[in-house]
Amino acid sequence: QVQLVESGGGLVQPGGSLTLSCAASGFPFSRYYMWWVRQAPGKEMEWVSRLNIDGSRLLYADPVKGRFTISRDNAKNIVYLKMDNLKIEDTAVYSCAKARVPDSGSAYDFWGKGTQVTVSS
Repeated sequence: QVQLVESGGGLVQPGGSLTLSCAASGFPFSRYYMWWVRQAPGKEMEWVSRLNIDGSRLLYADPVKGRFTISRDNAKNIVYLKMDNLKIEDTAVYSCAKARVPDSGSAYDFWGKGTQVTVSS
């Protein structure tokens, strides 16, 4: 049974930092591209960042480029999202997502329940 469990969210002031973690189980983690996605109230889910199976190729959505860093630990089955210089518009529920098929970054098909990130002064 595939499980993705996020943690590390919270309340932070603008300009602050948070690091999110996502623990994966139930599938061969090291063979799957992983994403971080987010959904703000009243908005559609949007992708934030993606990395390939060994973490050597990273992609970022324009709103977070230069501020967020995605990484993974294949020995621990964990994917991370380090978020710096947070802005109010980063407020959302953040979830990690797995690729639909192994060794491919074309689409994700499963995501966790997420962790709330609130940026407010």
